[in-house]
Amino acid sequence: MADINGINNATSVYEQINQSNKASSTAKAQSQSESDNDMFMQLMIAQLKNQSPTSPADTADFMQQISNMSSVESINNLNTTMTEMSSALLTSQSALQASSMVGQTAFVKTEKAMLDSEGNIDGVISLPSSASDIRVSVYDLSGAEVDRWSMGAKASGDHSFSWQVGDRAPQSEYRVVVEAPDSEGAYQEVDSYIGHRVDSVTLGQNGIGMKVNTATGSVSINDIKQLG
Repeated sequence: MADINGINNATSVYEQINQSNKASSTAKAQSQSESDNDMFMQLMIAQLKNQSPTSPADTADFMQQISNMSSVESINNLNTTMTEMSSALLTSQSALQASSMVGQTAFVKTEKAMLDSEGNIDGVISLPSSASDIRVSVYDLSGAEVDRWSMGAKASGDHSFSWQVGDRAPQSEYRVVVEAPDSEGAYQEVDSYIGHRVDSVTLGQNGIGMKVNTATGSVSINDIKQLG
């Protein structure tokens, strides 16, 4: 896996990954090609050993078989080349995308929150359906409620919110809980995404399985609602 801490080293990262992937693909292709050639030779030798002395195999038939084997090998090599090109392109695009994310604010599906440089916590609420009220609660590290407010009725979709520490003594971390009333009026937690600065991005194999690293931990790219 490769870790991207900034834009300047993005090129070297995906070049290293491409070289690793290419070496692995080439080794597999060579192994497959050698296996196919061995099988072809064994079949030809068996055919020669078992041919009838009174009716030997036609030389033209052997030449045709050799030609067919050469065509199959050429197709396998072409497939291997295309696979390597596709893998290299995917990795390069992922690395470039990852490098551009560093320093941005990623809205992550989590309750953990940290104050930004201006003493704020920003978040996004995702509602599958309309709600008669949205309640946001902020808790400190001890679990004590620091603040609570109502956002009122909201339609389905995404809605932003922001909280300021103000004159309160700032803490290193908070917990933000967003709730909406159900059909019986009882408040239930809904999906919320808290803004965190992207410190680095970790790429998986061929760029798949990318993780975003923030001060509160590492999260999958699939758990990010948006970048801001």
